[in-house]
Amino acid sequence: MGTVFQRFSHETRAFINPEDLTKPNPDLPNVCVSTYSANIINQYVSAHSPEVVGRLYTANGTTPIYRAVYKGTPIGLYLSRVGAPACAACIEEIIAYGAKKLVLFGCCGVLDEGRTRGKIIVPTSAVRDEGTSYHYIEAAEEIPADPYSVDRLTECLKRCGYPYVSGKTWTTDAIYRETGELIRERKAQGCIAVEMECAAAFAVAQFRRIPLIQFLYGADNLDTSKWEPRDLAEYGYSNADQYLTLAFECALAL
Repeated sequence: MGTVFQRFSHETRAFINPEDLTKPNPDLPNVCVSTYSANIINQYVSAHSPEVVGRLYTANGTTPIYRAVYKGTPIGLYLSRVGAPACAACIEEIIAYGAKKLVLFGCCGVLDEGRTRGKIIVPTSAVRDEGTSYHYIEAAEEIPADPYSVDRLTECLKRCGYPYVSGKTWTTDAIYRETGELIRERKAQGCIAVEMECAAAFAVAQFRRIPLIQFLYGADNLDTSKWEPRDLAEYGYSNADQYLTLAFECALAL
C-alpha cells in the first residue's frame, strides 16, 4: 500500500470528472455550508422551509441542496455523507454545481479532554490516516489547513464569543479500529480530536483551489480508560442553532 499512496498522479484531468456529471446551477449561492448531521439539517428545514435549488445523487439516495438566507445573504446548505470518499465526492459535485467557498462542520471524538471540553475545535492540520487525500495531494503524514480559512474561522469565533481550541486532528477510515495503541500514538503526535473527513476535505479544497473552513465539536470521549459515548447519538442536535449560526457567520466571512 505504501507504493500505491506514494505514486501521486499530477494529471489535473481524470478519466471521469465532476463536471461530466454535474452542470453549473445558477440558483446555487457562491458559498455553501454543510454538516454530517441530518438532525441539524432537518431542524433548520423544519423551522425555515428553505427552497430546494438542486440535489446530489448517490446510490444511497438523493440529497437536497437548500438555499438558506442568513442576514439577507443566500447561502447553500446540504448534508455531507460520512467518511472521506463520500465527503470528497460531495465537495467535488457541489463545486461543479457552482460553489466557490465552503464551510464544513461536524462532530468528532475527543483525544484531549482537558483542552477541548466545552470548546469548538479548529483543525490546523490533519493526520492522513485515510486514503482519499492521497489522490489529491502528494503523500505526506499530515496536511495543513488553509491559513486564510483558519484566520476567518477564529475571527468569527472571537466575534461571536464562542470558546475554542486550535490543534491537530486525526482523520481515519476505520472507526472500529481506533485501538488503544493508535490512540496513544496520535495523542503523542499532538492530535486533540479524531474524525473521518478533515484530511480529505482539506485535500480536495486545495486541489480545486477554493477556501474551505472546517470546525469540529466534541461528541464521544476517547481520552479515558473506557470509551464514553456522551451525546454521540444525537450528532450535535442539542446545540444545532449554535453550530449552524457559527457556520453561517463563517460563510459571510469568506
